[in-house]
Amino acid sequence: MRMLELAGVSVPVLGQGTWHMGEDRHQRTREVHALRTGIDLGMSLIDTAEMYAEGGAEAVVGEAIAGRREQVFLVSKVYPHNASRQGIPQACERSLKRLGTDCIDLYLLHWRGQYPLEETVEAFERLRADGKIGRWGVSNFDLDDLQELATPACATNQVLYNIEERGIEFDLLPWSQQQRLPIMAYCPMAQAGALLAHPLLAQIAQRHQVTTAQVSLAWVLRQDGVIAIPKAVHPEHLRLNAAAASLHLEAEDLAAIDSAFAAPTRKRRLAMV
Repeated sequence: MRMLELAGVSVPVLGQGTWHMGEDRHQRTREVHALRTGIDLGMSLIDTAEMYAEGGAEAVVGEAIAGRREQVFLVSKVYPHNASRQGIPQACERSLKRLGTDCIDLYLLHWRGQYPLEETVEAFERLRADGKIGRWGVSNFDLDDLQELATPACATNQVLYNIEERGIEFDLLPWSQQQRLPIMAYCPMAQAGALLAHPLLAQIAQRHQVTTAQVSLAWVLRQDGVIAIPKAVHPEHLRLNAAAASLHLEAEDLAAIDSAFAAPTRKRRLAMV
């Protein structure tokens, strides 16, 4: 699988998301197995958050990586209401306990909240000095937020990006690529909704003998400096996701997608889910 440098570490451009994991205890064994299967397939970057199932997803991840921690690049996120000098270290300790580890490789501010960025960065840097996290970054930050942050210590920005939501291509993505700031794309398949049934994607998929989900992932990964973190539980979906990292879309495919899902020609408000 193609690799990319993130937070000073070489990671796969295709990782695993965990949103909605940990919400149903009857699915826990299946979810744990899925994450382990994904690691075996090379998707060793796992993204989670204290918000997901209020810690439930972190607990699932912790079980999945038990005995395999050294094989995984672990990303988690802190709630904005916990992003204070006192709140961040306490939230981090809770996450570390649920994850069953002594260090989170990359710790993100989930979205911007009430606390000044300077206070949040100070708390992140203290965690980094204490060895609790490897690096820190942000999520759901638009260009003006990143420019206000104005520090090379920020390792990534995790944002919504898929064929239907291309707003970041106007200014945020080009600026990030220029700054060599990796983008982590969440919901790269638009939550596997109507997009995957679109006739154009079906035509492209048929031409390449792949699925529309794979076309969607390959489209996101065509960009330099972008990591996609789809969530999957079914073993076949995991296998197909991993294979999508090697799918090359032709110029005619990209032109057709541009025609059906136009790139932005003006600034748009940053989309979030």
